[in-house]
Amino acid sequence: MKKIILIVTISLLATCQSNKKKDEATTTETPKITYQENWESLQQYQIPQWMKDSKFGIFIHWGPNSVAEKYTDWYPRWMYSDKGVANPQTGIVTNGKPHPAVAYHKKKFGDQKEFGYKDLIPMWTMENFDPKEWVSLFKKSGAQYIVPVAEHHDGFALYKSSITPWNAVDMGPKRDVLKDLSEEIKKQGLIFGLSSHLAFNYNFYNQQPYFDNSNPKYTDLYAPPHKMGDSVSSDWLAKTWWPRTKEIIDLYQPDILWFDFYLDRPEFAPYHKKLAAYYYNSGLKRNKNVVLQTKNYKYESYKTGTHMLDLERSKMDNIKKEYWQTDTSIGKNSWYYATNWIPKSAEDLVADLVDIVSKNGCLLLNIGPRKDGIIPEDQKKTLLDIGAWLAVNGEAIYGSKYYEIYGEGPTETATGHLSEDKNKGFTQNDIRFTTNHKNLYVTVLKTPTKDIHIKHLTKGKMEIKSIELLGSNAKIEFKKSATGTTIKLPKNVDLNYAWVFKIKQ
Repeated sequence: MKKIILIVTISLLATCQSNKKKDEATTTETPKITYQENWESLQQYQIPQWMKDSKFGIFIHWGPNSVAEKYTDWYPRWMYSDKGVANPQTGIVTNGKPHPAVAYHKKKFGDQKEFGYKDLIPMWTMENFDPKEWVSLFKKSGAQYIVPVAEHHDGFALYKSSITPWNAVDMGPKRDVLKDLSEEIKKQGLIFGLSSHLAFNYNFYNQQPYFDNSNPKYTDLYAPPHKMGDSVSSDWLAKTWWPRTKEIIDLYQPDILWFDFYLDRPEFAPYHKKLAAYYYNSGLKRNKNVVLQTKNYKYESYKTGTHMLDLERSKMDNIKKEYWQTDTSIGKNSWYYATNWIPKSAEDLVADLVDIVSKNGCLLLNIGPRKDGIIPEDQKKTLLDIGAWLAVNGEAIYGSKYYEIYGEGPTETATGHLSEDKNKGFTQNDIRFTTNHKNLYVTVLKTPTKDIHIKHLTKGKMEIKSIELLGSNAKIEFKKSATGTTIKLPKNVDLNYAWVFKIKQ
């Protein structure tokens, strides 16, 4: 019974938060301007408050990639990497050994000359796909916004496209996945976003005459024939990438538009300002202040203050005044479903969420459904466990702001692209601060087993009227001194994961 109450609570909380954000986004936050294609105009952009309040979202990687069930992240690239894996930016092969996906594909599906990636599309059956069930699960997880992949590096569109025949309505499942999800997300009161990974499509496939991907017949999927690592052609940008990007904006009107790396390459520079102005103005036409999320991986694509920065599988080591986002996956080793999926624990993900929020960020957490549309039970449980924690502790997260310092503790945070595997686990001495409604929230990132000492809250630092432990009726005893505030470990506390102390001043 206790679990049911928690789930209902977080669902109601998510609905109220989302409705409030949508109301705000269509009233006081909407600027009365028109953006021009220059940095001076785009500097007027401000990340809307509904985005800053949201804190937690769900990313969905799903498509023909999911059919392979192994080596799925970049399967369309790796299954053709018979001479080694090329550097994504340069096309240079640094390891001459074939990727294991080459032999795997040949054994499981057939020779890549006859049975290529294109032939996996009819096998993406999604017969058990239930948008209502999916979104209900996301809502119970405490997510405030949902970002399904619209098109990945493979070039296959999960929507009805008028530009490419390689789309989910005209072939494969013959269903507009993006439409079905967007309608259900909005219906259940959550914020709808979508992601585009198409920029890398031009240099994604290793095109060779002995593979099917060299056949000009399949150019719309595999990109025009060229040498891997070549500069992205201006013709492809003008006739493929830009029209398809405009199409998803116009057809689906996302409140959040997320872009993967490769958009930051110099070839895309003529489109950076054009994209931002077009998307922001499209939002204003429907009275919405929308959010453009991009990476600055190797090159700076967007100047500070003109977009929202996204970090892939990495975090900040301190407070960043410009609101930002971490995107990562429940799977340590995968974004798409794989039979060898290695999951992260809900405990670790909750600690990461708090750490990110304390530094003025939010978390976009990915799931990988199976090819038939089933979200695996272990992923469901992780989401529900996070939701149960947020049902108790959401006031320290949703709508919160960072404190004068993010926190304290011995565990350092690795920074830089794809750096999360360098991080060590948090301890009970790792503490994070957030503020909300004039209260200070002190979160102990690891379930404590002894008294909690908060060094920053020294005698005279602030008046403490009371301290309570969210989710517990235990009486909290504390003592302030010149070295900080010590909270005596309460007895008989039945809480999972990080503990949140609410300090009233």
